Amino acid sequence: MEVVLIVAVAKYNNGIGKDNRLLWHLPADMKFFKSTTTGYPVITGRKNYESIPEKFRPLPNRENIIITRQNTKYADAEVCNSIEKALELARNHKKEKAFVIGGGEIYNQFLNKNLVDKILITWVDAPFDADVFFPELNSNWKISKEEAHTPDEKNKYAYNFTEYSKK
Repeated sequence: MEVVLIVAVAKYNNGIGKDNRLLWHLPADMKFFKSTTTGYPVITGRKNYESIPEKFRPLPNRENIIITRQNTKYADAEVCNSIEKALELARNHKKEKAFVIGGGEIYNQFLNKNLVDKILITWVDAPFDADVFFPELNSNWKISKEEAHTPDEKNKYAYNFTEYSKK
């Protein structure tokens, strides 16, 4: 099973969130996220999961796996207490991919333990005040695809869909 990390990141400071919310409204990125992750397990931390508006939880047409140290249950989602257990649960669904969807601490753990096969980053080209950040990628990663987009009537900021693969 391929483990894919997917995230939207502010280009200037690696910000990914503030006050448990997204930093921007970018419909093209939400569409990309939905079309890319639909049909696959998604692995998320509790805070990130709870930041998703209730009407969208659990994320539809995806197996939702939540990592938390708390003794919590969520309707129609699997709960575990480690990234290793989350990967085991994802493998049990017998899909060719699983997506790591955040938040910051979960991204750090997966990257630090070298458990990611591919990274999909939407780089948002604007400065934002953030309190959660995406880690700097080390030299093990190279850009394998990049697609630039300019602002339009629906998407206020320029952004790039960027795929990274291991060197």
